[in-house]
Amino acid sequence: MNYLKISTAIVIATIFSSCETDKPKDIKKVDTSTIVEVPETPIISYTLVNTYPHDLNAFTEGFLFHEGKLYESTGAPENLPQTKSLFGIVDLKNGKIDTKVEIDKSIYFGEGISILNNKIYQLTYKNQTAFVYDAKTYKPIGKYSYQNREGWGLTNDGKNLIMSDGSNYLTYFDQNFNVTKTLDVSENGYAVDYLNELEYIHGFIYANIYQSHEIVKIDPSTGNVVGKLDLTSLFQTSKTKDINSLETNGIAYDSISDKILVTGKMWPSMYEIKFQH
Repeated sequence: MNYLKISTAIVIATIFSSCETDKPKDIKKVDTSTIVEVPETPIISYTLVNTYPHDLNAFTEGFLFHEGKLYESTGAPENLPQTKSLFGIVDLKNGKIDTKVEIDKSIYFGEGISILNNKIYQLTYKNQTAFVYDAKTYKPIGKYSYQNREGWGLTNDGKNLIMSDGSNYLTYFDQNFNVTKTLDVSENGYAVDYLNELEYIHGFIYANIYQSHEIVKIDPSTGNVVGKLDLTSLFQTSKTKDINSLETNGIAYDSISDKILVTGKMWPSMYEIKFQH
């Protein structure tokens, strides 16, 4: 047994000695020239312009301007009995919603809305149903089904409706809710999940990221995230005002006044911010 141990030691010593004295000449060096440094996504800086009151019972799902008026749609979680699934026009003086349509929250959970060609489209969370209303009278004029498992945010580019469903994909629909294309959203090659409330501004799609305080700026020609807004400070301000403030959600752009408002679910305030867009 002692002999075997000694022999093993001699063999190992010989191997290491050989490695030191007769280094192979064909060892390939690691090529570091192929290492790519991933660029950081630019942070979009903004300034706070104004603060408006927001309905504390508004569980915000959709947020947009149309003809100078601010529209908001809301959902109604079961654990928040004071909430409703509705949409209407917001009074900027007091934050109250002048309800135009309310759906049965025992059946439907209201989600994002968009207004296109004198029609208001309203998504539902898990019913795979979109309701359509006349934009002047608010009377129901139809409904459509979609294959996405869930409906979250909705906007449009003047031609197509653009929907988020909580994944990293945006689905484009025509006005009859036929799918025209899907857009895979990514940041530096990585999928960006939980796309939520949407807004289309000057050729780019802005999307809230669920359970974060970020809004990403998406190039619709590529799906790439080209900029990010960090609204953490606004969330913290809202949380200080009212402890029940929940997720950041809601970005609305008024093309008439070039005004942008952001808010969150059950926030006490809506914030007008200004940034390069």
